[in-house]
Amino acid sequence: MKYTDDQIADLGENIIKNLKTVYDPEIPVDIYELGLIYDVQISDEGAVKVIMTLTTPNCPVAESLPAEVREKVGEVEGVTDVDLELTFEPSWNKDMMSEEARFELGMI
Repeated sequence: MKYTDDQIADLGENIIKNLKTVYDPEIPVDIYELGLIYDVQISDEGAVKVIMTLTTPNCPVAESLPAEVREKVGEVEGVTDVDLELTFEPSWNKDMMSEEARFELGMI
């Protein structure tokens, strides 16, 4: 079954909602607001590709965090497949955080 643009938009909103439940254990802000999610691509069949990074390449959760992201995205109703790409280009920096994240961390 092919999804309509509206269904894909709804799917995207639900994916982001689930991503906002995943927290970097060292920073009390969700990974979406931290700017660790670079892109979420959704096909019209419900296959999802997430491109993400970590705060540092030697992050202590380098193995568990991507697995948790894959699991959370896969829990969204309508998602048929999850492909996760971990990248360090461009490398993450504090400027990638949302205003909400900066506020939460007392940076503004």
